[in-house]
Parts: sequence; C-alpha cells; structure tokens
Amino acid sequence: MTMKFSHLIWSIAIMTIAPNLANAASPENTLNLETKAGTIVIELLPEVAPGHVERIKTLVKEGFYDGVVFHRVIDGFMAQTGDPTGTGRGGSSYPDLKAEFSNTPYKRGTLGMARTMNPDSANSQFFIMLKREAAFDNKYTVFGKVIKGLDVLDKIAAVQKDARDRPLEDVRMTVTVEELSRKKITKEYGYQYPVVKK
Repeated sequence: MTMKFSHLIWSIAIMTIAPNLANAASPENTLNLETKAGTIVIELLPEVAPGHVERIKTLVKEGFYDGVVFHRVIDGFMAQTGDPTGTGRGGSSYPDLKAEFSNTPYKRGTLGMARTMNPDSANSQFFIMLKREAAFDNKYTVFGKVIKGLDVLDKIAAVQKDARDRPLEDVRMTVTVEELSRKKITKEYGYQYPVVKK
C-alpha cells in the first residue's frame, strides 16, 4: 500500500467517524444503565433540566444506584426505579429538587423524575416511559431519553409482577457515566472529540 493511498484511506475513515462523534451525546451526559436483561444507554438533557441532571450525575458517580431495583413496572406504561429501599418511598440524603417542568413531551424512552403530589419533591427516583403519555407533559420533570436499549426496557416490562406491579424476581441495575476522553478519541481515530461550550 502506497503512502498516498494509506493517507486517503485514513482521511476517509476520519470523515466517516467525525460526523458520528459530533452528533453523539457528550460522554459526560451519557449514562449506561446495566441490568441482567441488557444495557440501556441514556442521554441526559441538561438544557431541559439542569438541576435534575446534576443530581442524577452526582448520585451515579457516588454509586447510589448500583444494586437498586426496578420496584414498579407497568407493562405498556412505565418502569420506575431509583429508590434504595426498594419500597417506592425512599430517596437520597440530598434535599428534594424544585420542579423543572418543560415542554419536552413524554414519549417512549423519555426519563422523568418521580415525585409526590408536591411538585418540588423529586429526589432520586425516576421512571422510563414505555409509551407516549401526554398527561405527564409539564407535570413531571423530563431529564433524559433512551438512545439505545429500548428492547431491554421491553424485556424488563415483560417480567412477571405481583399485584403492586413489583417484579417477582428483582431487576437490579448498575449505572455509570460514559467516560470517553478526548485523548482516547484522538489516539484511536485521529479526531479530537468536539468540546461542548457551556
């Protein structure tokens, strides 16, 4: 292979990879939610709910969600998790959050913060929608969306549950923030990962 041809192939590879990287969710706002059913990849939306996204990222980095179960799963509706007690009544030691309602619609794959009747009571629990639910719009804070793994979500929704919609066999999760460094991208692909200005 000649040097010129080698450079041509490398240039084409960079041109192919670069747009995909530019359009991808930034690593610091990408979560990997791993379960025995598979992995769900989540894009956080700080432009929609900055306070809630910061809370979720803080809890994830602390390992708060590791081993936590999906305590309420309603097939064809939503799957709820984020309570370390597994009862649906627990949360973190941090103060509850003020609502950040938005016009972002609740559709399949949308992540929203669970709360009580008090709009400013979201803390650590969240749910993932299995379908469009217009009644939730502007009533629950949207903070993310599934970008890969909706089939895994469907598997979780299909498990056997008791009369209170709790899975008979625990579905536990491990959540991590995607850690793709710009140096790694540059080293492997010869392309600097785009810096997102805040």
